[in-house]
Amino acid sequence: MSFEVILQNLVDHVPQAVGAILVDWEGEAVMEHCHCDPYDIRFIAAHKGIILVRLKEMQSSADIGEVEDVVVTSSKGHLIIGCIDKDYSLVMNVDRSCPVALALYHFRRAISELKREI
Repeated sequence: MSFEVILQNLVDHVPQAVGAILVDWEGEAVMEHCHCDPYDIRFIAAHKGIILVRLKEMQSSADIGEVEDVVVTSSKGHLIIGCIDKDYSLVMNVDRSCPVALALYHFRRAISELKREI
């Protein structure tokens, strides 16, 4: 299954999904599928690195185990960030009305599929 198909399936199966993007370690877009201006999802994804760096600093100092994913909830939506491996991450943006548990279920399935492809 291609990256494009995995991302499209993720966005299509998550109600109120705005988009999902696969990014490399520098925050550069590898592939995205979204219902918004691609620039918007790329901008969000480029800044995910700041969040992951801070979490990894906490992880190493607190010995909490490896960070797999994180959900940042704002008044308008949920931003889900997940590590595929040391070089690639998946970022998904969903509307606030989407149940987080449902979004995480599909997000984690997509992460597993992407790990097999990479």
